Amino acid sequence: MQFDVIGKRNYFLGFSGALVLASIVLVILFGLRPGIDLTGGTQWQVRLGGNVMEEALKNVLRPVQGMDVFVKKMDDGTFLLRLPHLEEGARKAYLAALQTLGTVDEKNYSNIGPTVGSELQRKSLWAIGGVLVMISLYIAWAFRKVSQPIQSWKYGIVTLVTLFHDVAIPTGLLAFLGWTHGIEIDTNFIVALLVVMGFSVHDTIVVFDRIREHLLRGQKRLPLVTVFNESVNETFTRSVNTSLTLILVLIALLFFGPAPLFYFVLTILVGTIFGTYSSIFVASPLLYLWGREKQGK
Repeated sequence: MQFDVIGKRNYFLGFSGALVLASIVLVILFGLRPGIDLTGGTQWQVRLGGNVMEEALKNVLRPVQGMDVFVKKMDDGTFLLRLPHLEEGARKAYLAALQTLGTVDEKNYSNIGPTVGSELQRKSLWAIGGVLVMISLYIAWAFRKVSQPIQSWKYGIVTLVTLFHDVAIPTGLLAFLGWTHGIEIDTNFIVALLVVMGFSVHDTIVVFDRIREHLLRGQKRLPLVTVFNESVNETFTRSVNTSLTLILVLIALLFFGPAPLFYFVLTILVGTIFGTYSSIFVASPLLYLWGREKQGK
């Protein structure tokens, strides 16, 4: 069965464009809630004896430093506390206040200074930017022998557009979850995006490499629509099967893995699904649209 991917490109590109636009709107409207490792601060997870309500906990903690404390009760019965960066003396004062409510079992305590958080945020942005630049340069060099009818640098630009599609959708999802569930992004989110980019660009290059093989074998005189459709169909099964093995593992981790990694795994899962989709139904149609006019001339 042959898929006429290029012939139905308007449907595929329209679907992707709508998702990316929706993701951008979500990020603009709700923004992304940075975690303490990107902004600095204290995150404290404790379990309290007795039946303690969130509001009662806030009332006990607020007078200690004269500021509001973010308190959220987790599904496992523990409380998640978010505070500014604390010195050891301030931590002991808060701990004493907690002990007035009953026994305190500290599950997790993270304290990051604002300077460290700002540095991590800056390095994360540099990491993403550096990866994008190196990917585009490598692809432009790798496809230099098939500069006709499509210049090699266009392969790199289309790959960057595809990668933006792949990271924009999970980012929009995290913005929505931040608004509805208070989900915060941290360095795990940056790592997840880099994983998605690496997997997606690998899948895209597989399709582009098959296009290159057809062009190098002397099929430049064939209509581009024929070359592109044959290339996509020859790599379709491989791309889907490769992605499916990863998706099954990620689904298992999503339901049975540790709770702190839930949104990390979810980001990779969503990015992998749409990365596979974009490699087949977005990258090739975009490259075709860019190259068909020159072949016609």
